[in-house]
Amino acid sequence: MSNQTLNDMSSSSSSSSGVRSLSEISEKDTVHLSVDLVSAARRNIGFLRSVNECHWLHQRATIVEAIRRYEEVWMPLISDLTVVGSTPPMVLPPFDVEWVWFCHTLNPVAYRKYCESRFSKLIGKPAIFNEENEEYALMRCREIWVQRHEFEPFENEVESDSQDPPGINQDLFNQVKEHKFLYSKFSEPYFCELVYLIAARQRYRGFLYMMQRFGDGCLRFVPALDIVLMLLTHQSYPTVYVEDLKDKWDDMGKVVGLWETVKEKEVEESKNLWERTFDQPYEKAGGGLAVELDNLKAKRPIYWEVSDVDVNTKYKSMIPRFLLEVCVFVRLNDRTKVSNGDTKHKFLRLRAVRCHRELKLDELISNFSYDSWRKAWHLYCEFGTRGLMVELRGRGGRCFKGSKSLDSMPFYWNDLLRAPSITLSRKVDQVRIVASITPPVQAPYLLKCVPDRVTDDSGAMISDVILKLNNYRPQKGRWLSRTVLDHAGRECFVVRIRVGGGFWRRGAETPSAVNWEDRIIEIREGSWSYVAGSIGRAPEKVVGTATPKESPEQWQAAWEFSTGDELLINWGSSTSSSGLSFCLKTQESFDSSVMLLRGRKMQYQDKVAGCAAKETKTRQEEYAKEADDEYVTLVRFTEENPTGRATALLNWKLLVVELLPEEDAVLVLLLCVSILRTVSEMRKEDVGSLLIRRRLKEAKLGARDWGSVVLHTSSLPSSIASPCLQPWYWNANKVMAQHEGNSITRQPASNYSPVEGGDMLYKRGIIT
Repeated sequence: MSNQTLNDMSSSSSSSSGVRSLSEISEKDTVHLSVDLVSAARRNIGFLRSVNECHWLHQRATIVEAIRRYEEVWMPLISDLTVVGSTPPMVLPPFDVEWVWFCHTLNPVAYRKYCESRFSKLIGKPAIFNEENEEYALMRCREIWVQRHEFEPFENEVESDSQDPPGINQDLFNQVKEHKFLYSKFSEPYFCELVYLIAARQRYRGFLYMMQRFGDGCLRFVPALDIVLMLLTHQSYPTVYVEDLKDKWDDMGKVVGLWETVKEKEVEESKNLWERTFDQPYEKAGGGLAVELDNLKAKRPIYWEVSDVDVNTKYKSMIPRFLLEVCVFVRLNDRTKVSNGDTKHKFLRLRAVRCHRELKLDELISNFSYDSWRKAWHLYCEFGTRGLMVELRGRGGRCFKGSKSLDSMPFYWNDLLRAPSITLSRKVDQVRIVASITPPVQAPYLLKCVPDRVTDDSGAMISDVILKLNNYRPQKGRWLSRTVLDHAGRECFVVRIRVGGGFWRRGAETPSAVNWEDRIIEIREGSWSYVAGSIGRAPEKVVGTATPKESPEQWQAAWEFSTGDELLINWGSSTSSSGLSFCLKTQESFDSSVMLLRGRKMQYQDKVAGCAAKETKTRQEEYAKEADDEYVTLVRFTEENPTGRATALLNWKLLVVELLPEEDAVLVLLLCVSILRTVSEMRKEDVGSLLIRRRLKEAKLGARDWGSVVLHTSSLPSSIASPCLQPWYWNANKVMAQHEGNSITRQPASNYSPVEGGDMLYKRGIIT
């Protein structure tokens, strides 16, 4: 592959037509930004998150009182402290007042008129981005507040059922209500990443430059989401915003507001103007059009949310999983004359550089045009994939089989992270390609339990190898074992279920089963210590146990966890699990509670609710039934989330779990295995293939890694049937390789050696 193939299009696209590279746009070309928008945006996102979590702030009585405090106390106070032409004073108001102030500034015209009509000057906001300085500014404000308004409490103490005072500022009230869900626009964790914000600031400069060139017409400008973030941040510092954009004040009125309705024509005009100005697609990863965001979110297959804590760092065997969003755009090179016959037999193929070697996504060259950029692929990739490879391939006949590679273009994540606007452009032959990413951020953990060999009380596998190493001393106890693999196929835990006791050696001894209450479950941290091939010993460190116990009244099964939690289970029928109900009693603080909900709830309902539009009603009902039967959603309730927040999804039948970093992996695994053991006992059958006592052949690592590549629904054509490119819980039975086919799940008893014990040993307590 020649170096010319890897040339960056940004340099070659500049021409006499006036096209500029986005990275070349400076403050001299647009405006001088007098505030650090990167630091300010990070601060604003944190503030919006706090507002989102503060549910009392959105009650009508609270908002009305906050507006009164803002108008009658805060604005006169800050006005007295403000000197025209000087830096705003280092004071910050109470939280509720700051929220009203923030919302008011997002309407620059109304805010300016309000300040000038009432105080004869524009009142600005101090640029405070340091937590210590912020705390000082708040304390200073409290001192001044108390001195000037002795009988006005610093905190909002209004009762929720208070009546509205007369003369409420209805316009301001409507603005505050309108921005109630503003955080949802910027809730993805990559919005706070420094590299993303630096790229967003440069794109904001480009947006201002584009307006400067084309602002004379009657066009309305539709900003992309990353540009909206910078614009709102700029507006939240009123004096800075007015001073920076004093020559473009009228033009800024043509920018479509965040909650405004726009026409498709206006969206296309903004896209075309951007492409004409910078010769790059307007949309990018993490920077779609804000007016389209709601539709995109309804179809988003990846659940991302900021997690301040990862409680699983205490497990050395667990490695965090990082995801990034990717968009790939394609446009034909208008300087190359290509006949229809040439493009008809050429296509582009997208592959992962590492992991998921089976990934092959093809797009015909004839599907693209010279006129505009078209989004070819929109997907989410684990950072471990290293990057994407786009191949130009030629074929014969009517299908892609037998094609050969003509050239290739790599897009490595590390190269993209160092590129301007985290975007790279390549060209090959007659095709031009632009790829953009979001910074990688920590995503939910993915864990699955796979069958493994029977072990003894010490954790050693039952085998001739271990017997020989032990000088043929008998192995004590029999435990069903499962190996827990993470998203990259690494062993991180070993789950063991006790089924037998006593001593056995190779001979005539017959193993005896232990009672149900003695069939404990334990989880050991780490990977197997192999002594010969796949024969080895389980790690020594036990990090969690579940013990069956006598169930209280009105419950049919109970488990006591070493975490201090207690799981209670009921079932409505011995032939079905559709009547399952759960109760998890925790030892946590009083202000926190947890629920186990049968089925896929909250964010895990996307497949049924929004992403299966092309499915028949019958198929959707099948999905729903499968969810009711095999899945459990762990939901936690806190002061910040009184309506509940799903922190884990369990498929107890396949022993597969997805959990947020703030949720304990050992607790989730204990829940999953305990439920499976209970359902197996209840139904008197091997529901989850617990009788498998052999290590099954997994899909070869790197060939088809579950979760390493997930397609956005906009890039999921009907021709793609692979469930491995969809979230695992949409079709878990097909994604989990070891559960495919009855030949695997129904192995004959003759496959197991006598030293392990016969099937009846393991059926006791499962099948009677």
